[in-house]
Amino acid sequence: MSPTYVLDKYYLGITVLVTTAYQLSGFAVAWVLQFDKITDFTGGSNFFILALLTLLVGNTFHTRNIIASVLVMVWAVRIAGFLLFRVLKTGSDARFDDIRSHFFKFLGFWIGQILWVWTVSLPVIILNSPAVSDTSRSGSNPEFGTGSDIAGIVLWGIGWLIETVADAQKFRYKTQKNSPKNKPITVGIWKYSRHPPYFGEMLCWWGIWTLCFSPVTSGSLSSSSKSALYGSVVSPVFTFILLMFGSGIPPAEKPQAKKFFLMSNGDNAREENASVWKNYLEYRRSTSILIPISPLIYRPLPKFIKQTIFLDFPFYAFDESKDGAAAIEEAKFQRNP
Repeated sequence: MSPTYVLDKYYLGITVLVTTAYQLSGFAVAWVLQFDKITDFTGGSNFFILALLTLLVGNTFHTRNIIASVLVMVWAVRIAGFLLFRVLKTGSDARFDDIRSHFFKFLGFWIGQILWVWTVSLPVIILNSPAVSDTSRSGSNPEFGTGSDIAGIVLWGIGWLIETVADAQKFRYKTQKNSPKNKPITVGIWKYSRHPPYFGEMLCWWGIWTLCFSPVTSGSLSSSSKSALYGSVVSPVFTFILLMFGSGIPPAEKPQAKKFFLMSNGDNAREENASVWKNYLEYRRSTSILIPISPLIYRPLPKFIKQTIFLDFPFYAFDESKDGAAAIEEAKFQRNP
């Protein structure tokens, strides 16, 4: 059976409409009920919907299309299920405390989620579209097993394993009653990276793009479709930018540093916590911010190498004279508003 053409030959229009409808429906429920139970689940499950929808509507079922779609769906089920389980256990998500009751701020988050889901899904959307997979109309389906296919699957597998294990290790650590509260997690893969789930997620989407890119190697694919697959690199690039400069590492680094700084400094500092901040600084010097690497190798590296090759950019650092002073003043105000 031939693929179905819906709105356009790349399935861009139909996937935008489906994503927008799904996310705005989630927003309506979350806004009316003022809760966070479905927010992350709606984002993760949307990836599943787009991969399955484009695979079924595309109706070509080449091996590469099936594998790429299944990998996206496996990633989506894992992340959506984990985030739903976590929020059900905790009851709410503190990230939304400042925006949940503000209509336009909360709506803005959901619009951002539309952009995230659709942009990151582009490789599998375009691969499953008639423009690429309809071999009767300038599409292409190179025999499965190209170097790009294998590299993509390997990258995805490593990334998915790192992300899954890291999330499980941190959740278990935080839910154990005897877990120390005066130091960051350093168990398992967290010994080698301060943010291993983000590294795993980046690898997953580089893997998906590499796998979906294979048809470009065929001379039968039209130049416009090749350009579309090249352009879908925006998926892993957007993921990298979002996690490195947006909703990933920045909101996690300084708040964590602030927490440990205040344990050792300020009016509420306790004598037993005097070394907490010193130990945290040593942890930062010894632990890569993203790429997993042994502390024995990472610690002696020059600061320049850490800030460039290993991506520990200066703006992540907690400045004791500036951020520390502000944190102490904020803590005083919260005690005596």
